[in-house]
Amino acid sequence: MTAPLVFLIAGEPSGDALGARLMAALKRLTGGNVRFAGIGGERMAAEGLDSLVPQAELALFGVVELLPQLPNLIRRLNQTTAEVLRLRPDVLVSIDSPGFTVRVAKRVRAAAPDIALIHYVAPTVWAWKPKRAAKYAAIYDHLLAILPFEPPYFEREGLPCTFVGHSVVESGAGAGDGAAFRARHGIAPDARVVAVLPGSRRGEVRRLLPDFRATLERLWPAHPTLMAVVPTVATVREHVRDEVAGWPLRTIVVEGEAEKHDAFAAAEAALAASGTVALELALAGLPAVIAYRLNPLTVAVYRRLIKVKYVNLVNLMLDRMLVPELLQGDCRPDRLAAALGRLLDDPAARREQVEGVAEVARWLGRGGTPPSERAARVVLDVIERHKMKMQGGRE
Repeated sequence: MTAPLVFLIAGEPSGDALGARLMAALKRLTGGNVRFAGIGGERMAAEGLDSLVPQAELALFGVVELLPQLPNLIRRLNQTTAEVLRLRPDVLVSIDSPGFTVRVAKRVRAAAPDIALIHYVAPTVWAWKPKRAAKYAAIYDHLLAILPFEPPYFEREGLPCTFVGHSVVESGAGAGDGAAFRARHGIAPDARVVAVLPGSRRGEVRRLLPDFRATLERLWPAHPTLMAVVPTVATVREHVRDEVAGWPLRTIVVEGEAEKHDAFAAAEAALAASGTVALELALAGLPAVIAYRLNPLTVAVYRRLIKVKYVNLVNLMLDRMLVPELLQGDCRPDRLAAALGRLLDDPAARREQVEGVAEVARWLGRGGTPPSERAARVVLDVIERHKMKMQGGRE
């Protein structure tokens, strides 16, 4: 039997992590009898994917940020669609990054209905653009949801949707070795370590790192042993290293999942961009302050559409502000320093965050069948059912 060909598209590092875990699970379930093609990052490459284009070219966010890259994105869109149609995979699995992946899927649906289409990470129709549920139903054969309350939004539109759990629970975020990290990097026992995570997109790193530096400089006089550890990814590695090279307090830049999780275990608190990493910090039991700033024009567009009170999934699921969020005008060094200083100085504030995320971890799928395995089983089932459907249609 010919090994099924799975074409995956992951447009940014968070999707790369999802894709890599899905690939590993598919290999386990098939005994390695599976082939891969598509677009991904370093982690998917480690699982055997030869990426069609550099993932960094797709890791963009925001109206203003996107416009200068539009010609190249259109070229990559055409190139990716053509490659899917050339290879004729058994299934196309698009992972998040809907601005790019959904456009590819829509073109493939029109040109090749024999290719099964799955989208991994349901769009947040409960937060904004509820009409997207019907749009996805017209394109995809199946949707993989990472949150337990999402399937009904899509099933009412006729789109089969399976809650598989959030793959972040498989990340190992809570299994880091802080003592080993400190020994490896020569960090003194009395050093106050803050994990600084400015994001994985060039725009957000450019906007946030200067404020993060200024925040730490405000805290430094009261915490003379303060130092920063900055986990980063390939898409922004050079910019991060150049930016922090001039920081006055000791700063270590690290790469790789193991180093990042060890850094979490070595740190007392974190200052992070909004995104999947906020969930990793929660699962690692590392109290955090979440920050974000977009171009004002982008914010003006989104503000009309967004229907939720919080950006951090932990706060959304708890329906309260457990983890401080300082966004846009509130994303200022003085306010960031006040929130981060409270976590450094107040054990009760740190404990409140750590205890508050336990229920969220369970909701996200911790403790059961790994989300990637659930997702892989759905992918294999959809391939088989779609193949039978196509054969039935030809009879």
